[in-house]
Amino acid sequence: MRDEQGDVAGLFPRMDLSRRGFFMTSLATGFALSVTPVNATTITTDTDGLTAGEVKIPVADGEIPAYRAQPAKGTKFPVVIVVEEIFGVHEHIKDLCRRLAKAGYLAIAPELYARLGDVPKIEDIKEVIAVVNKLKDAQAFSDLDATLAWVEKNGGEGDHVGITGFCRGGRMVWMYASHNPKLKAAVAWYGPLTGKTSEEFPTHPLDVVETIKVPVLGLYGGLDKGIPQENIDAMKEKIAKAGLKDEFVVYPDAEHGFNADYRPSYNAEAAADGWKRMLAWFKANGVA
Repeated sequence: MRDEQGDVAGLFPRMDLSRRGFFMTSLATGFALSVTPVNATTITTDTDGLTAGEVKIPVADGEIPAYRAQPAKGTKFPVVIVVEEIFGVHEHIKDLCRRLAKAGYLAIAPELYARLGDVPKIEDIKEVIAVVNKLKDAQAFSDLDATLAWVEKNGGEGDHVGITGFCRGGRMVWMYASHNPKLKAAVAWYGPLTGKTSEEFPTHPLDVVETIKVPVLGLYGGLDKGIPQENIDAMKEKIAKAGLKDEFVVYPDAEHGFNADYRPSYNAEAAADGWKRMLAWFKANGVA
């Protein structure tokens, strides 16, 4: 399933993507309609021992919804910001937050597409891409900064913050790692490394390597048709020249979306190994 930057923005004139004042007021329930039916391999993590649910994040022009999960007892938890796929903060992203909370983190996934429409309720994948391609990097940075400010006031330890993201969210992990030096570590799951530039995407991860401020672990699939090995090799070369601590793991038999247990692309072995590596990366780099 294609969920990287596509050349389809503007193909749906019946939807006014530029209208101001629209905010998605609450998160969707269940899975995004554009990715149903859901696979039998879907993982469901319970909320036993957790405080989990929707919260509101104050932002410059209002508020956006987010899903937060954390241990029910204690305070000042290490923080992991979870950046959604293009499908919005739907059940899979919420479950990932609960898994991180079970590991002792305050995990929070802000709905970065809140101004653009109710993405999980859009059935046509082309229309989904057209909508999410309207999110400007600068807007996402601002909302992620606001999310970090919120968790610092609501039980999170601001000196122990990591970020992880998937697909388009994996791209944002690289970009945000070049934006916010308060992060301790970052883990990008199959995030595109390059692409066409636009007003929304003025630069891409390959363009900002020299400004990346935190250690990034990249988890990628060797069978990913949208992110060829040559892109990864080019990123590795730039990282080496910049003297960064960033690392890559490429799973030769995994496709794009290999951690998405609700989709046919799921690869249980690669997903489990990637999850262990992510937790170890956070611990080794001062998030935990």
